[in-house]
Amino acid sequence: MWPTKGNTSSKRKKKQKVFVGLSGGVDSAVSAALLKERGYDVTGVFIKVWQPDFLPCAWRDERRDAMRVAAALDIPFLSFDFEEEYKKGVVDEMILEYKAGRTPNPDILCNREIKFGAFSKKAREMGADFIATGHYAQVKQAALLEGKDKEKDQSYFLWTLTPEDLPHVLFPVGNLEKEETRKLAAKYKIPVAEKKDSQGICFIGEVSIEKFLSHYIETKPGKVLDTEGRVIGTHNGTVFYTIGERHGFEITEKSPEDKPYYVVSKDVKANTLTVSKEEPEIIALSPTKIVVKKPNWISEPTIPTLSARVRYRGDKIPATLSLEGKRLAVTFRTPVRGLSLGQSIVFYRDEECLGGALMDKVVS
Repeated sequence: MWPTKGNTSSKRKKKQKVFVGLSGGVDSAVSAALLKERGYDVTGVFIKVWQPDFLPCAWRDERRDAMRVAAALDIPFLSFDFEEEYKKGVVDEMILEYKAGRTPNPDILCNREIKFGAFSKKAREMGADFIATGHYAQVKQAALLEGKDKEKDQSYFLWTLTPEDLPHVLFPVGNLEKEETRKLAAKYKIPVAEKKDSQGICFIGEVSIEKFLSHYIETKPGKVLDTEGRVIGTHNGTVFYTIGERHGFEITEKSPEDKPYYVVSKDVKANTLTVSKEEPEIIALSPTKIVVKKPNWISEPTIPTLSARVRYRGDKIPATLSLEGKRLAVTFRTPVRGLSLGQSIVFYRDEECLGGALMDKVVS
């Protein structure tokens, strides 16, 4: 259980205790600075996770940066080791999903299992009132909202949070534009103020999914087909591709139209990709109804029709919830391009993130 929340004003006088996940980046650093300025008892925590032996040991550099931030802000610093939890809950799960031909999102797995799982639990056991991260999202009136900066909004990755989590989670930069965060980093003289944002797999670092998976999944080249079943090229292994992707495979049968090909389907057993560059064909192969699994509601929808995102930074599209047998189904008004099974579908009511699920099957 989290510490009991008493009178807010009296608790603030006693300095509510918050553990901030310091990744070594600017967003979490500014989060810690803002919380200290607001009068919280702030402890910076670096989370150490499992890393593959074929990559450079990046976590040492990140931990050093996190320690520099804590020293600059004059706050206590701790390191938590969650190697076992990360390997089992994130890496092993991700590999299993890819082997099955689905496309999981490691950042969402990491949030569920590590940041708001193992980290939250340990912080609670050590007497913290809150945990905080550098996510661009907001919590207001027991609701999870999109971040102010719509280009950086990360609510899509947070759909696994629960109503019990929200009262104990802080997102200090969620009401800021990224440019404002950078300016604050300079104002607070944070050592990583100019550090670039990480683009790699959550916590592991700058490595492509293809390179990462090639060490754990045996793959072989296969055929690229057009929508009529003709062989027009080759690929490196179906597990490396997502629906809607247009890079990484070779087209040997060239056509006069100078348009890119997109992956519209893949067959893991046959090891084939089907691609198309004609808009009508892509739409024809896109579903209007899917079945989802592992749904989680931060706030239960009151009506069946709401908005949904099927990919990070994708447009919100109208969707209707229903039951397909005992399973939750989602119906779209028009066919959805680029939908990848295994990815998350996240539901919204205006700017509020209601929850989400994993896209499991297409309903014909």
